[in-house]
Amino acid sequence: MEATITPTTLQSATTAADLKKAEKTAYENNKLHKRLCRQVGQAIGDFNMIEDGDKVMVCLSGGKDSYALLDILMTLRERAPIHFDIVAVNLDQKQPNFPAHVLPEYLEKLGVPYHIENQDTYSIVKRVIPEGKTTCSLCSRLRRGILYRVADELGATKIALGHHRDDILETFFLNMFFGAKIKGMPAKLQSDDGKHIVIRPLAYVKESDTERYAELKQFPIIPCDLCGSQENLQRKQIKGLMREWEKKFPGRVENIFSALSTVVPSHLMDRTRFDFAGLAATGVADPDGDIAFDEEPCATPAAESTIIRLHADD
Repeated sequence: MEATITPTTLQSATTAADLKKAEKTAYENNKLHKRLCRQVGQAIGDFNMIEDGDKVMVCLSGGKDSYALLDILMTLRERAPIHFDIVAVNLDQKQPNFPAHVLPEYLEKLGVPYHIENQDTYSIVKRVIPEGKTTCSLCSRLRRGILYRVADELGATKIALGHHRDDILETFFLNMFFGAKIKGMPAKLQSDDGKHIVIRPLAYVKESDTERYAELKQFPIIPCDLCGSQENLQRKQIKGLMREWEKKFPGRVENIFSALSTVVPSHLMDRTRFDFAGLAATGVADPDGDIAFDEEPCATPAAESTIIRLHADD
C-alpha cells in the first residue's frame, strides 16, 4: 500500500525541517559567540591588556568591528575575575549625512556609559587633502589626538580599538610593500604621547567572524562617507590578496599571522636589532641555528599552536 502525502503530512515535514534548520543556526551562532569570547579573552590574557581597576575607553565608530568589540568586552566583564569599567566613546567628525542619533539611542538601550565627542575633522580633511587623494592618514592622526585628550578627560586607563587580525596583517603588508619596513599593528602599545596604553582585544579575531556577528546581533551599522568611497585604496588591494590566499591556500594567512609573534632577529638584516658586527663563534650550539640552506622551512611549534587555536570550534 502506497503512502499518501496529505497537506498535513507535508506541513509536518516542512515544520520539522524548519525546526532543524533553526536549531542548526542557533548552534552555529552560539559557537561563533563562544569563539569570539575565547579569542578576545586569549588576546587580553596573552598581552595583559586589561588589569584590575582599569577604566577601558572603547572607541565606537559605528562599524561592525567596534560594535563587536564593545559587545564581547561587556560579556567578558561579567565573567572576569577582576573588576574593570567600560565607557563607550564616539567621535562625531561631522561627516555629511552622519546619523547622530543612532549611537546614543543604541548605547542608551544597552545601558553602557558613553560620551559623544563633536569635532569637525571632516572639514579639515577635505580642505587639506586634494580631491581624489587618500584621506585615511590625516583623518587617523586627527582622530587619534582627539581620542587621547578625551581619554585624559574621562580618566580612562586603557584605550580599546576595534582592529582585528586582518587589519593587523594588512598593515604588516602595507608597511612591507609600500613603506619598506617590517612593521605591523601591535595588540598593545604605548600611545604617541607616552601617556596612554592602546589595546586591540580583537587581535586574534578574523574579519569574517565580525561580519557574521554583526549580522547576528543586527548592529545599527553607520557607513563612513569620508573614506568609504575610495575604492582604490592600497589596503583594499591587500585585503583582496589575503582573501584570495585564504581560498587557494588554506592556512597561509594563519602562518603569516603566527610569524608576527615568532621573530628571529638573528636571521633578518636589521643591525639595530641584532649585533651582527659583534657576532663571533662561541662554540655553543644555537637552537635557532642557521637553517637558511634547508630545502623547506619547518613549521614552528608556535605557528602550529596558533593555527590550532584560531581554527578551534570553526
